[in-house]
Amino acid sequence: PLAILILGRDIGLGIAAIYYRYISLPPPKTFSRYWDFSLPSAEVHPTGISKVNTALQLALIGWTMGMPLLAGRGMEVLAGQGLLGMQYLVATTTVWSGASYVYSKDAVKILRPEEPARNGGKE
Repeated sequence: PLAILILGRDIGLGIAAIYYRYISLPPPKTFSRYWDFSLPSAEVHPTGISKVNTALQLALIGWTMGMPLLAGRGMEVLAGQGLLGMQYLVATTTVWSGASYVYSKDAVKILRPEEPARNGGKE
């Protein structure tokens, strides 16, 4: 359930990246030009909630891995309830993050042919 939500968001973002690359690539649209990243055609900027979501996902992994350390110390119920709350929080921020890419006007910028990428076309 949570993994499906996270992976679904990432797959959706991947499909959107393929789409934006295709629609923003100047003609002629060929297979070799599509994969030529020296021809920047769009910029994607991570949203603030996306960065928070990534941090929370990593914290959830850490919490989950630390659960066995708390199991023998009488903190199972507290740790388990906290873990459940963290899972709901990560689910919420995952949906929010995905929506932020859809509804934010600043997340994706289609570059005009004469407009170079801000980072010089390099990641």
